[in-house]
Amino acid sequence: MRIFFSVGEPSGDLHGANLIGELRRTTDAEFAGLGGPKMRAAGCELLHDMSDLAVMGLLPVLARLPRFFRLLREVQRSWDQSRPDAVVLIDYPGFNWHVAKQAKARGIPVFYYGLPQLWAWASWRVKKVQRFVDHALCKLPFEEAWFRGHSCRATYVGHPYFDELRGQRLDAGFLAACRELPGRLVTILPGSRTQEVRSNLPMLLAAAARVRREVRGVRLAIGSYNEPQAALARQIVAAGPVPAEVHCGRTPELIAAADCCLAVSGSVSLELLYHAKPSVVVYRVSRWLYHIVRRMMRVRYITLVNLLACDQPLATDGNPQPYEAGAAGHEQVLFPEYPTCQDRSADIADHAIRWLTDERERQRLIAQLETLREQVAAGGASATAADYIVRELTAAPCVIPLLTAPATPLRRAS
Repeated sequence: MRIFFSVGEPSGDLHGANLIGELRRTTDAEFAGLGGPKMRAAGCELLHDMSDLAVMGLLPVLARLPRFFRLLREVQRSWDQSRPDAVVLIDYPGFNWHVAKQAKARGIPVFYYGLPQLWAWASWRVKKVQRFVDHALCKLPFEEAWFRGHSCRATYVGHPYFDELRGQRLDAGFLAACRELPGRLVTILPGSRTQEVRSNLPMLLAAAARVRREVRGVRLAIGSYNEPQAALARQIVAAGPVPAEVHCGRTPELIAAADCCLAVSGSVSLELLYHAKPSVVVYRVSRWLYHIVRRMMRVRYITLVNLLACDQPLATDGNPQPYEAGAAGHEQVLFPEYPTCQDRSADIADHAIRWLTDERERQRLIAQLETLREQVAAGGASATAADYIVRELTAAPCVIPLLTAPATPLRRAS
């Protein structure tokens, strides 16, 4: 059995590596495709390392279009030489829709593990799932019903990030050194994309500077995803209003040691939940992009933790009103969040100042986070998804002809 992976995000590289590890437990399949260093280490033969192609926004994507088209042709040539028995997509929808379309045309079963959040905005894109995806493996509990309601074959397997967190081993020496230093630690997490660091870190440092003025003895540490981003963070710190340590590859320890965190929205919010760490979540974009996305949003919050905590994550009354901290009707929000095109550093700082000066309030929030963690962070998503893939490829009679007869069209998933 040969399984082709198409993964373009750093988080997807992690989830792909864990999924490959679970698949190896039950099958002797070969793995090839697009991914990153973690997937390569897990035994995936990489057609291309995608680490430098994780981009967002219209202009960065347009600038790389020729590379994406060349990459798609490489994928097609690879399939012509060695046809896979299945294609597994993880996140990265812009490119992965093209991969799915090509796989569908060849009658290769398509599994999408961790689909793009179509329920959040521009839900008309679900038509691509209906046309090109045979098995939608959902990360969040409310996704299965949403996708099934849109005529997709969907199964909830759990969020793979919790698998990684449950098996994580912190560097005890580094963690002890952080905790032994005097003062309260505020950890800043500026995102896993260079573009996010450029857009958000200056505002987070401005918020941190205000925190330091109001609370004595506060230390600041920045957790960078890789060395190039750490170098960029040091440049921004040097030109900014407040000193901060910059560390690469130490995000888990910096979260565990922190009294509170300032973070860019993303899957890191699940790590903050796992460590029950009071946090403010932000995401700053250009003004035009903010207003376009805001009009299309169909969720009440941008933060996964807040969606998991609330009773009604998806808006049923059209476009929801933007969330504002402290507003009535948002009592279930655990992480104050600021999707914005403006400077919200004062608001961000206010939350951190409150947690650092009111220990009762901080502990109350920690207890709420611990309760939610017990409900949603059980783990096992990678094993569940691997079992599903193997079962579908080996047990379903309707799949077997497709593995040997490319001309036979694959029936549309229901």
